[in-house]
Amino acid sequence: MSDLVNVTRAELAKLARRPATWVLLAAAVTLNQVFGFVIPYLSFKNGSGGAMTDGQTGAQLLASTLPDQVVTNTTGAFPVFTGALALVLGALVAGTEFTGGTLKTVLTQGPRRTSVFGGQLVALVMAVGGGVLTLFVTCAASSFAIAQVEDQAVVWPSVADLAAGLGSGWLVMAMWASLGAVFAVLLRSVALPIGLGVVWILGIENLVSAVARTSLTALQPLRDVLPGVTSGSLISSVLPAQVGPLPPGVQSAVSGGRGLATVAGYAVVATLAVLVVGRRRDVAA
Repeated sequence: MSDLVNVTRAELAKLARRPATWVLLAAAVTLNQVFGFVIPYLSFKNGSGGAMTDGQTGAQLLASTLPDQVVTNTTGAFPVFTGALALVLGALVAGTEFTGGTLKTVLTQGPRRTSVFGGQLVALVMAVGGGVLTLFVTCAASSFAIAQVEDQAVVWPSVADLAAGLGSGWLVMAMWASLGAVFAVLLRSVALPIGLGVVWILGIENLVSAVARTSLTALQPLRDVLPGVTSGSLISSVLPAQVGPLPPGVQSAVSGGRGLATVAGYAVVATLAVLVVGRRRDVAA
């Protein structure tokens, strides 16, 4: 247990000193701010909805930026865009030791392989949890500022809604990060897992979902077990009453309970795969 704790501390220290960590966090914050607040608010000020805002009225655009929508604005991008960033982080954490040739050096220092890979996974879960909290704080600050500027009532979601939304969002982000880690361990690299993962999230899943919804409904059972679809269904099930259309990737393809079970299952299987493969992986080449 002491080795696991020490490795986790070391991995967290490495994450804090790694520029890519802060770049990914900055990208996540920027995405949330631009699509959750900047575009809707500027469209509201301009008095037009337009294609970028699905033709919403000015009142709807303003309402979508207020504090009662903070859970939606924080977690709405997790199934797709922010989830892709979490997958990149997972691949970086687990794959850098292989590409840099440092895993052999780490293992010669004493910790067992299970402790090394377990510590990486624990650090990942803690890191994405910190990212979720950062996104919530920045979204809450923006929504509060807009409410003050526009003289709107400040009504926050209930504690239960906050806990359900942020907890589900943390689980979704942990799932994507663990999937990135398992791809990195299986492929012993960083670039290939990132490339394959991003193509899967942004391309293949959207294609399968669109085809299953329209021309080839026989693919619906496959669609309903995809990680992006189930995570989007989980997020959809815990959002408070939202204003306007759901964010991209957030849908109700399956029930919230099934989405929760599937997302948790992916995270558990990915964790076990990292530990099992990591113990048996040849690190000499």
